[in-house]
Amino acid sequence: MSGKIIIVSAPSGCGKSTIINALFEKGDIDMRFSVSATSRAPREGEEHGVHYYFLTEDEFRRKIDTGDFVEYEEVYQGRFYGTLRSEIDRVINSGHNIVLDIDVKGAMNVKRIYGDRALSVFIMPPSIDELRTRLEKRATDAPEVIEERVGKAAYELTFAPEYDVTVVNDVLSEAIAEVHKVITDFLSK
Repeated sequence: MSGKIIIVSAPSGCGKSTIINALFEKGDIDMRFSVSATSRAPREGEEHGVHYYFLTEDEFRRKIDTGDFVEYEEVYQGRFYGTLRSEIDRVINSGHNIVLDIDVKGAMNVKRIYGDRALSVFIMPPSIDELRTRLEKRATDAPEVIEERVGKAAYELTFAPEYDVTVVNDVLSEAIAEVHKVITDFLSK
């Protein structure tokens, strides 16, 4: 039996990674994390096929041309990130479920390709003001970067109605429980 696809998206600062990591730590859902492809060089300690599939820019562009990606984005000039169709197929054909932590445009494309075999979950902040506060509390970004992230978040929030499920991360433990239930319900069908 083949596995299913779980897509999780959220604006920066909404707790998406924290929620996904909590589900992996809980360990009761058969999930594998999708290994993305990138055209950037490996950083120290990173391994091909473990952290990323490292491709040259030319290799990445060829794979785009041949339709090997279910989603990709050129984040910076010549620096691409994306999800290979072969990665999804490798995991789901081995009977495991795969989790994709991807942006809203990529999520819509994966959902379009895989239909009912994919569950799309959007993690939302309680409000834009609360998101700004969370980003400020992180103290990792300059004020102009925070404003840029908040602006991008406002755009990403317009995609929420297109997802199968939207979870508001107001209280983290409740959001984790809700996402857990949504995924286990989906996988039991």
